[in-house]
Amino acid sequence: MKVTVFGTGYVGLVTGACLADVGHDVLCVDIDQRKVDNLNVGIIPIYEPGLESIVKQAVQNGLLNFTTNMDKAVQHGELQFIAVGTPSGEDGSADLQYVVAVAKTIGQRITDYRVIVNKSTVPIGTAEIVRDALSKELKARDVNIAFDVVSNPEFLKEGAAVNDFMKPDRIVVGTDSERAEQLLRELYAPFNRSHDRMIFMDVRSAELTKYAANAMLATKISFINEMANLAELLGADIERVRNGIGADPRIGYHFIYPGCGYGGSCFPKDVKALINIAQNVDYNAGLMEAVDRVNQAQKHKLFSYIERHFGGDLGGKVFALWGLAFKPNTDDMREAPSRTLMESLWAAGAKVQAFDPVAMEETQHIYGMRDDLKLVGTKEAALERADGLIICTEWKNFRAPNFDLLKAALKNPVVFDGRNLYEPDRMHNLGFQYYAVGRGLSVVSN
Repeated sequence: MKVTVFGTGYVGLVTGACLADVGHDVLCVDIDQRKVDNLNVGIIPIYEPGLESIVKQAVQNGLLNFTTNMDKAVQHGELQFIAVGTPSGEDGSADLQYVVAVAKTIGQRITDYRVIVNKSTVPIGTAEIVRDALSKELKARDVNIAFDVVSNPEFLKEGAAVNDFMKPDRIVVGTDSERAEQLLRELYAPFNRSHDRMIFMDVRSAELTKYAANAMLATKISFINEMANLAELLGADIERVRNGIGADPRIGYHFIYPGCGYGGSCFPKDVKALINIAQNVDYNAGLMEAVDRVNQAQKHKLFSYIERHFGGDLGGKVFALWGLAFKPNTDDMREAPSRTLMESLWAAGAKVQAFDPVAMEETQHIYGMRDDLKLVGTKEAALERADGLIICTEWKNFRAPNFDLLKAALKNPVVFDGRNLYEPDRMHNLGFQYYAVGRGLSVVSN
């Protein structure tokens, strides 16, 4: 099938590459000529395991191409995916200007039937907005051309997006058009072989499904962080509590790991957007507001440990920081807890020596050159003459460090662990002062 994808960001690039990988003829569109030129030779702008090889192979096979030519893009695909950004406004609402711009672009150029597929995360009712924008362009041209607008939200985890697309647990499609449904069934047939993963519903339900899924996961994270904060005050160990409740199949172990807060491009934005969506229909989404508040507070958790340990005097202190990305296997720094932490440390007069396996370049891009930020090439180099170690991201190569080397390199044998990677008793036996999230006040005392 011939497919056009507007947007070569995280969702658009993964979607286009994976569709091309199974044999579809995909043309991805972007307004950035340099980005398009790089992509056409297999240079990708994001880190996502497995994606680079798929892009290079699909480009080499001629099944994946990139362009800035809007005429060519609209003429190419019977299926036109919209996968552009929907950034949050100050009130949390999703900005639809880029989505509407694509709809207008399509409306100005189509000559025969097209299915417009909303892949971007968009507020409920966006399909109607896209349909209206496209219809107005057709009316201005004084032409009558059939089209359908479909909602097909993505459920990709950063760091596992290729596998999620290739082996989806569900493919949600919102449409009332039999013609569009058949085309989407044909498109996704290669990913739908072992059993039917496709779930068809009305458009508004599909749009809400995406927000509901991310809001549910964010809620589980904020819930376990709330329990962790209680555990500290009550002298309980949240890791034992987590095992106790996770054994209940109604709860499960997924997304109940306490830590220093969630970040990324989806959860923070989508929770705020859902709050705004509720306000627009005069509903108070109190639970979502609480989820957001708990998460914002949790991002200050590590700094509170550090400040308490050093009696509030952080001026001139140097801290090793392991992990900058908001989660492992990505270089995404959007809403990352590390950013909240570093900015608090800098405001207090401290310096940071940081290491991350893939997010160093992105960190440099965000913060530029600063005297109080040193990016180093190994996790060991970050430790040199530091006053303490802070862990913000649970990369695998942080799980089993050389503790003797760690202790010898630090000025003070103190670890502030935002991901609970180590056992408190073992750390104490090794001579460390160890601060972990929700593991009882006794294990973080001086």
